[in-house]
Amino acid sequence: MSSMIVPLLPYIWPRDRPDLQLRVVVALLLLLATKLATLSIPLLFKLITDALVGDLEKPPMAGSQWTLWLLGAPAALVAAYCIARVLESALTQLRDGLFGRVTMHAVRRMAVKTFAHLHELSLRFHLERKIGGLSQVLERGRNGVEIIVRLVAMQLLPTFVELLLIAGYMMWQFDWRYVVTVLLTVIGYVVLTWRLTETRLGIRRIVNSADTEANSRAVDALINYEAVKYFGNEDREIRRYDSMMQRYEDASVKAITSLSMTNTANTILFTAGLGVAMVMCVLEVKAGTKTVGDFVLINAMMLQLYQPLYFVGLAYREVKQAATDIEAMRSVLAEEPEIEDRATAQPLKAGSGVIRFDNVVFAYEPGRTILNGVSFDVPSGKSLAVVGPSGSGKSTIARLLFRLYDATSGRVQIDGQDVGEVTQASLRAAIGIVPQDTVLFNDTLRENIRYGRMSATDAEVEDAARHAQLDGLIRAAPDGYETEVGERGLKLSGGEKQRVAIARTILKNPRILVLDEATSALDTRTEKEIQGALETVSRNRTALIIAHRLSTVVGADEIIVLDRGVVAERGTHQALLAKGGLYAGMWRHQSEAGDGG
Repeated sequence: MSSMIVPLLPYIWPRDRPDLQLRVVVALLLLLATKLATLSIPLLFKLITDALVGDLEKPPMAGSQWTLWLLGAPAALVAAYCIARVLESALTQLRDGLFGRVTMHAVRRMAVKTFAHLHELSLRFHLERKIGGLSQVLERGRNGVEIIVRLVAMQLLPTFVELLLIAGYMMWQFDWRYVVTVLLTVIGYVVLTWRLTETRLGIRRIVNSADTEANSRAVDALINYEAVKYFGNEDREIRRYDSMMQRYEDASVKAITSLSMTNTANTILFTAGLGVAMVMCVLEVKAGTKTVGDFVLINAMMLQLYQPLYFVGLAYREVKQAATDIEAMRSVLAEEPEIEDRATAQPLKAGSGVIRFDNVVFAYEPGRTILNGVSFDVPSGKSLAVVGPSGSGKSTIARLLFRLYDATSGRVQIDGQDVGEVTQASLRAAIGIVPQDTVLFNDTLRENIRYGRMSATDAEVEDAARHAQLDGLIRAAPDGYETEVGERGLKLSGGEKQRVAIARTILKNPRILVLDEATSALDTRTEKEIQGALETVSRNRTALIIAHRLSTVVGADEIIVLDRGVVAERGTHQALLAKGGLYAGMWRHQSEAGDGG
């Protein structure tokens, strides 16, 4: 249990929030007051019972005597009993209300920490995971934190305090036999709950695994809705989802059945303990050493203890299940970021924007080298195009420049500064990119453009949109800049999404620009329309152009041709054509296919 609670203590007792610490202290005091009120309820019930039994043994009373009796001790005890019950409920609600802020603050802090950590993890980590699975990890982990904090504070701790108070009172008013009976019953209950819960954890893990798989499958199919429709594979996707839900259903039924068995076994055990305590008290009442009120008290105390003890069992099961739920979250938090700012990292001193790759070697995994000794320079304000066959390492160059990965060996420099020696934030602030596949947020056109620089004014956003030639789309849209673009921008065409990407980059106003296959997914007409906007955004900037279509790099100051991870050729467009090598062959092939010049 401690392994689940201790990691959460900094969130329950946050050092930077004295107001929440005060809430914790007050909640603990209210907890003690609540349990004292709880303990007084069966005590008052005993006193009322003894008073009634004593009065029944007296001669019948006249009317005036009944009036005096009602105004006497029994009536006062009944009033006190009612007040104690109201007080117990009121103090409990007040405690829960005060501690609720602490609980939800802990949930928020833990969820935000995990969300931030996910953004710190490498591109490699995200390429190997499914988005639907990660969202489930985050959601279940957040719920798990809430369950653990809430149940420990609201169920386990209060029941422990109540057990101590009952044991102390029984030792004082009864004897050690009653205390032993209660403690053995509680210990047996807890041990049985623990053993049965541990056996259920394996089932719970299967339930979680099936749930995550089903959710990932659903998200994947819905994200690729168009592909499913194009190939008429709705039935296949439904069958795959149904098979995963069948596994989830079977595991859930096992979990429900095992829970029923646990509850039944616990009820039998507690009833046996209650019966032993009641038999002992009956014998003492018969012997005249205890009153009928004492019998009522034992019964009421045991039954009163059963309800929180039942919830302790439930709470323990929920806490253990919640711990299972946050195992995945903790495993994510245990992942070490592949790319981190070094202790000596300084902000990039942005200058003229000179790029240098110096004998760069890179492999995504051992034995699979992508770049093998690549060297080139991009002078300030000039453009360098990187072309080559698929898999030659073109896009890897952009990822190394952004430091999404670190080079295996060699150096990547901007203005003479190794990208590994500067802070990631300052590095990426100096570089703008127009990617091949622009993924937009499910938000308005205005906010998607503003993503390039969140502090930009509406006027600056609209100016960037004009330079990116988005005017026609915005004028045609019924809501203008407030038009929703849909999930991943699915309401926009490929050309429109690329214009949004260009507008973002214009708004960012970087010194260095990367065009990563920026028009390869577009038709020739749309490409020519966008080319003008790309030339506008590239003007007076150092530009690295990664391209498949050679027609887009004709005007580059220099072109390098990658082949199997090495620079096979370099020069201007005309010089490379005249050389008659790999570039000339690619140009000829694209021209014959209608995709070249």
